[in-house]
Amino acid sequence: MDVESKVQLASRNTAEIITLEELKLLFETNAHPKAYLGFEPSGLFHVGWMIWARKVRDLVEAGVDFTLLEATWHAWINDKLGGDMGLIRDAARYVSIVLEALGVNSSRVRRIDAEELVSSKDYWATLIKVAKSASLARIKRALTIMGRRADEAEMDFSKLIYPCMQVTDIFMLDLDIALGGTDQRKAHMLARELASKLGRKKVVAIHTPLLTGLQGVGRMETARLDEEAHAVDYKMSKSKPETALFVHDSPEDIRRKIMKAYCPPRIARYNPVMEINKYILFAEPGFILHVDRPAKYGGPLDIYSYEELEKLYAEGKLHPLDLKKATAEALAKILEPVRRRFKEDAEARRILEKLANTKVSR
Repeated sequence: MDVESKVQLASRNTAEIITLEELKLLFETNAHPKAYLGFEPSGLFHVGWMIWARKVRDLVEAGVDFTLLEATWHAWINDKLGGDMGLIRDAARYVSIVLEALGVNSSRVRRIDAEELVSSKDYWATLIKVAKSASLARIKRALTIMGRRADEAEMDFSKLIYPCMQVTDIFMLDLDIALGGTDQRKAHMLARELASKLGRKKVVAIHTPLLTGLQGVGRMETARLDEEAHAVDYKMSKSKPETALFVHDSPEDIRRKIMKAYCPPRIARYNPVMEINKYILFAEPGFILHVDRPAKYGGPLDIYSYEELEKLYAEGKLHPLDLKKATAEALAKILEPVRRRFKEDAEARRILEKLANTKVSR
């Protein structure tokens, strides 16, 4: 695969790349750059996570040496699953199962858990260097990477360790690329800022968009909402199950949740149903959205791109109800392999049942 093809594959369906020029240079000089994504094993896998899962798949296809960090200690610090490390480890295994069902080739992705990283004294020496190189105010501003606001550091001091750990993870893995949602931007920027000071590589940051929860943001909020508020208050979250779609939801649950979703006519921005089409459905190569509607409302319609869908919707030529019905059917079909895996795999089913019966904290 040539460099331009690699860059196109790595950058498609992303929110931003810091920087695109650095990414191109990286592929020109390194056939197999090292990348990672860290995820908190903290509960059920919602469809918003499919966005980064597909980007992992893209990067592996582009020849990237990819590591998935099971951020178990990070989940513990962030009060996930009651701080029960046994449950957190189960959740990490569950995420691996889902990724396999979504087509991420497990044989081409290295997995490492935080417990392995933190077992090294070099890890803690690096973390102290990171902490000594950043002000308290700078660390507190980065707390949104945890889905928390800066003032929540007052809950317990461990929250302030989290951003330092994430930067240390990047340095200890000797990465060229850091992948994450836009909510991880502040940690990646902190790593870039400190890299030269600490004699480390400056990572290229690839950020994927966050999926808005099914509750939406409301008409008044749409115009003034910033990325930070979206990341903390409005993104799809497993802690709000009725506003989230999970990858193993039944077709009936998918239809029920989407039919109740916020979907204002003619508006695409922060519209969760439109976002599902943009970031999940039309991200599948060759996807066609089939709208099955009565002749009196325009008859059946096939839509071949998200751009076409957005134009039709903005012009009022597609009703929200018809959009919801078509989206629900298409999503249920795409998620069928995941449902099948959990139906046929006893271990997967056991872990899912265990996590589904556990209260998830924010």
